[in-house]
Amino acid sequence: MMDPDHELFVTVVDEGGLAAAGRRLHISPAMMSKRLARLEERLGAKLIHRTTRRLALTPAGERLHADLRGILAALDEAERRVSGASAVASGSLRITAPTSFGRMHLAPYLQRFIDAHPKVELAVDLSDDFADLIESRADLAIRITADPGPGLTAKRLATNRRILCASPDYLARHGTPQTIADLKNHRLLAAEGQMPWRLVGPMGPVSVEGRSDVRTNSSELVRELTLTGGGIALRSLWDISGAIGRGDVRQILPNFEGSADVGLFAVQLPQHNPPAAITAFIDFLVTLYVPTPPWERTVLP
Repeated sequence: MMDPDHELFVTVVDEGGLAAAGRRLHISPAMMSKRLARLEERLGAKLIHRTTRRLALTPAGERLHADLRGILAALDEAERRVSGASAVASGSLRITAPTSFGRMHLAPYLQRFIDAHPKVELAVDLSDDFADLIESRADLAIRITADPGPGLTAKRLATNRRILCASPDYLARHGTPQTIADLKNHRLLAAEGQMPWRLVGPMGPVSVEGRSDVRTNSSELVRELTLTGGGIALRSLWDISGAIGRGDVRQILPNFEGSADVGLFAVQLPQHNPPAAITAFIDFLVTLYVPTPPWERTVLP
């Protein structure tokens, strides 16, 4: 059996605060605070910074939380093995994913997972903000990045191919660039923080400097401007493949693409025996995107 104060600490982190954890454990906020202070005194380390608005783990708290979650998962797995239920995914499962990707390439398939695992209580948060797994109380994050993050367990699901593209209307009005150098004479479109473009070509890495013709924090707005003839953009193939298939946009300078280091990852906190629900969801993602994701199957070579 786990120390009750350890279990209380995990619940505080998972629920995001003392009040919510107290409601779950049926303990008053005053007693919650007293027991948490007792645990910190016993360990000789500050675990949580508490303010009136939010909770934040200290480095010591992050380490303890990761270790305790692993212990709880192992205990849960041991009980399920004894009861014969180890193969059944159940319990709560919170997933985070980028907004556009989640809407286009996760939401249409989720019912398959729900039907296959009816005992899993699924929660899905879509956001383009970086989701800290501890702070957001997420069990699994889908990330599109070159670096999933330190100290995390990551499953690479696909390479995030990014191509230069523009609408036929834009190319008819402004011409089609034949070299990377030609891009300086064109309207370029990118969300804040997405330029310079770092590409890989026949001779190696290439950086495209410049500024977006329209300033925006929205990658979806860049996509719509590209579709309606606003300029040239570097877009992920998962985002633009449908438009390419319909002829709404065309790939330009096909010998240059975004770095293959950027990939699609399923990311979780390290656990020796992760809950069956997490394992089942990762297996589900593998069936969707491995070995070739659907957006690459029929559009480009």
